[in-house]
Amino acid sequence: MESSPADGGEPDGPDVQWVYQSVEVHLPDGSWRLGRISGWWQDAGGERWCRLRVTRSGRPAGWERFDPSRVVLLPAAGL
Repeated sequence: MESSPADGGEPDGPDVQWVYQSVEVHLPDGSWRLGRISGWWQDAGGERWCRLRVTRSGRPAGWERFDPSRVVLLPAAGL
């Protein structure tokens, strides 16, 4: 049985797409902070998850449901 972020596990195998993608994250206090997505995964219900690390937060990277209103993908190349 495959583990998932919803049950506190780490998804694995070919379903995870490993990436290195810069983002801006809207924090609960209203501020924005740079971060990085290092993986994408979609669960059986169709929810997209991202492995997110927020810089200078003191927290390790972890899987979260992707919320485009809170996590903004930054361009990887020129505009």
